[in-house]
Amino acid sequence: MVQLARAAAMDEVTFRSDTVLSDVHLYTPNHRHLMVRLNSVGQPVFLSQFKLLWSQDSWTDSGAKSGDHRDVHTKEPPSAETGSTGSPPGSGHSNEGFSLQAGTDTTGQEVAEAQLDEDGDLDVVRRPRAASDPNPAGPLRDKVHPMILAQEEDDVLGEEAQGSPHDIIRIEHTMATPLEDVGKQVWRGALLLADYILFRQDLFRGCTALELGAGTGLASIIAATVARTVYCTDVGADLLAMCQRNIALNSHLTATGGGIVKVKELDWLKDDLCTDPEVPFSWSQEEISDLYDHTTILFAAEVFYDDDLTDAVFKTLSRLAHRLKNACTAILSVEKRLNFTLRHLDVTCEAYDHFRSCLHALEHLADGKLRFVVEPVEASFPQLLVYERIQQLELWKIIAEPVT
Repeated sequence: MVQLARAAAMDEVTFRSDTVLSDVHLYTPNHRHLMVRLNSVGQPVFLSQFKLLWSQDSWTDSGAKSGDHRDVHTKEPPSAETGSTGSPPGSGHSNEGFSLQAGTDTTGQEVAEAQLDEDGDLDVVRRPRAASDPNPAGPLRDKVHPMILAQEEDDVLGEEAQGSPHDIIRIEHTMATPLEDVGKQVWRGALLLADYILFRQDLFRGCTALELGAGTGLASIIAATVARTVYCTDVGADLLAMCQRNIALNSHLTATGGGIVKVKELDWLKDDLCTDPEVPFSWSQEEISDLYDHTTILFAAEVFYDDDLTDAVFKTLSRLAHRLKNACTAILSVEKRLNFTLRHLDVTCEAYDHFRSCLHALEHLADGKLRFVVEPVEASFPQLLVYERIQQLELWKIIAEPVT
């Protein structure tokens, strides 16, 4: 008789090889993976909360060079004792899991000595898996065990969020999605863009802005704390519904500044906006008029991962800039991802290189109507959201000016 293998427990998340997982969720402590429901296509939806460090001057980041801030959700800034361990805040790991052995030098100070095998190679001591070792000698390797909550439960964040609601951003998202659904995750580029919006409130205050490829809507929510109207756009009814829910979850933030967020469909592959009233998240004629008459800011985060879509984004940017009545500024965030390719037999950044070529082409576009000025933005502004601001994160500013 053939005995079937035991099925995996339903509360253990399995990451398939054909899925993509954002570093933001990868470094989230396990106890903050709160699964709240299944979406319309059967994907688990999680609720994470991100803490705003409004008044933590000592926690501002000096720029991409530090790279010491890891992804932390609703945890206090690490104390001096925590920082001395060398562990990233919120990573959930201490030094006892490292494969270094403490020794003593001639001065009596402890130093780290690497353990080597008989061939002189570094001997890496790995944590045993719980399934393979019922009686492990050391700490177990972390597994993701989401806390499953009732869908109708209103307060899924507990007393922690109630204590300081204006310091908390609550975002529903999925994890480990196929490439076509990466917009349902939170990415570092969105957090970098949110930091820039908070830093340049003078640029966004009282304006009408539009986000392309908004994904979970995090950057649009931050923009709405200072802007008058934010059009949060993407494609897909399920994704846009998630955006709408996230905006409702964070109405306490946008209400303070009086900003309004409108979730709308905007397909980069189509020249015109959808005005069919039967289609969810379509545009009314009044909204289209408001968009073209008042918009001065366009922004997008982490939408440059596919060459065809990158081309479509830049065409959409150019098309919108030509239709707007006012001069506009576009703010784009991108992460330079390094990949080894068999075609080149080398580490390349093909998606990033294509993004840069599109920037160059836009800057040299000569149609006699608009002139596009492209310039990088130095990532030395304060960090008010806790994440790892790595050197590969970049911001670019595009200023569209009429040709005189």
